[in-house]
Amino acid sequence: MVKHIVMWRLHAEANGKSNKENAIIFKEKLESLPAKIEAIESLEVGIGYNEPVGPVYDLVLTTTHASRDKLTEYAEHPDHQEVVAWAKTVIDERRAVDYEF
Repeated sequence: MVKHIVMWRLHAEANGKSNKENAIIFKEKLESLPAKIEAIESLEVGIGYNEPVGPVYDLVLTTTHASRDKLTEYAEHPDHQEVVAWAKTVIDERRAVDYEF
């Protein structure tokens, strides 16, 4: 099994919407993916509530996949790529880690 964890810091404002509005939209887009992409075993998205003390991220995604190949299948899937294209318009910073367990 492979776990994929991504954290994002969003722009204060993008696409005419606030950081918080874009976080909600982003969460909804990500949560729609398991119904479209069989390579996703599980998916969880959280919106951070921390006050900005030091480096704080706005959104976190955790997915699990049966193998590295399934993670690649997910990453390259057209529905995932559509979310990625939108996300690039609202993201200030991205951090990720993938590991086997």
